[in-house]
Amino acid sequence: MSLLDRHVGFVDALRRAGLPVSLAEGLDAARALEVIDLTERETLRAAYAATLVKRPANRPGFDTLFDLWFPPVTSALRGPRTDEPDLEHAEVPELRDRLAELLLDDAGATGDPAFGAYVRAMVERFGRMPAGAGRQNWFSYSVLRTLSPGTLMARMLNEVLVGQEGGLAEKVARRRLADGIAGFEAAVASDVRRRIAEESGVEKIARSAVKPPVDQVDFLRITKADLATLRREVYPLARRLATRLTIRQRLGHRGRLDFRRTVRASLSTGGVPLVTHMRPRRPHKPELIVLCDASDSVATFSHFTLLLTYALREQFAKVRAFAFVDTVDEITRFFAPGIDVVDAITRMTEEADITRFGRSDYGHSFQRFAENYGEAIGPKTSLLILGDARSNYQPPELATLKRLAGEARHAYWLNPEPRAQWDTGDSVATTYGGVVAMHECRNVAQLAAFIEELA
Repeated sequence: MSLLDRHVGFVDALRRAGLPVSLAEGLDAARALEVIDLTERETLRAAYAATLVKRPANRPGFDTLFDLWFPPVTSALRGPRTDEPDLEHAEVPELRDRLAELLLDDAGATGDPAFGAYVRAMVERFGRMPAGAGRQNWFSYSVLRTLSPGTLMARMLNEVLVGQEGGLAEKVARRRLADGIAGFEAAVASDVRRRIAEESGVEKIARSAVKPPVDQVDFLRITKADLATLRREVYPLARRLATRLTIRQRLGHRGRLDFRRTVRASLSTGGVPLVTHMRPRRPHKPELIVLCDASDSVATFSHFTLLLTYALREQFAKVRAFAFVDTVDEITRFFAPGIDVVDAITRMTEEADITRFGRSDYGHSFQRFAENYGEAIGPKTSLLILGDARSNYQPPELATLKRLAGEARHAYWLNPEPRAQWDTGDSVATTYGGVVAMHECRNVAQLAAFIEELA
């Protein structure tokens, strides 16, 4: 494969993985290759990163794909093993001793060639496992199970802390060694991916090697590990949402006449008030009502909803959250400051009165909300509904929803399903969308786009 083909394939793989790489940035990267030493792999990596990576969150995926398209070695060129013992016939205890030496020397962090040679030798010796035709036969698990790098921690700590006392020294040493172990595990995984790519094709393995960026993770497929990252993404969006709603309020209503300024300005035109001046309205923090579908079909979307509610409560004068399945209950009390989101969801599931028969019923939930909490919506209130609009063929109660939306200053509906699935099966998305503006919102990127549209 020529350098040009490798460059084009690498840029395309970045785009497929969700990294925003424009045509112009791809050309910038190609021009950068003309002024660097192509034999210096880390310089090549830095040139690509400088021209193609915009956000720190995208760097891990970039590095994974770079290692696939520009591997340090190939199986045909195993690389020298200078200053390395014979790793092919050494016993496992000897191999573990050598790994401990490399970790104590920070060989992985410093880019020591001996570290790379050791990783490749271990994958070569322990990483190949028998598999059926057409299936991968290289595994990092078998390497890590054999060497068990995590069990070396106590021994390495004893060597590092000889003659040292105090908890701080141990904490620093433990963190450094843990980073070294994590680096070794990542290096093993990278070499395994390289070998699979050589056998199956780099394009094939590239499609599954990188998780999508957090702003493109589907809300309906959020994992617990994604929640902490999503929390960092949602908070700035909550601030922007509050700002957008305040701007819309300020632009939509002019203040009262400022008589003094108008008269003063008329002096320049002989006392004729050609220009009138209005008193600027004092903007207030708008109030927010969040109405969230908590049925099983959107259970993971509820995690995002509570994250958003957590963030919004700091930006609005008042935030009240309500959840429903086939009846509705207020859940604001479950996410007081300091409470973990997962714990709040657990409490909501166990304590909130949101279920009668266990199947979504939007119409009945809207009715119960209007009866029990209708006073919560007023001229200062923004109503935000989050759900998939699948009501199990129950009456939609459009009149009730129309009355609620009419009493609010603004009303919006965020639907976590792809637009192509609206109005399929028991979905009444378009019907509800005729009353409350409905927006597809499957990930953080679409939430950001929705907020921008509010301007």
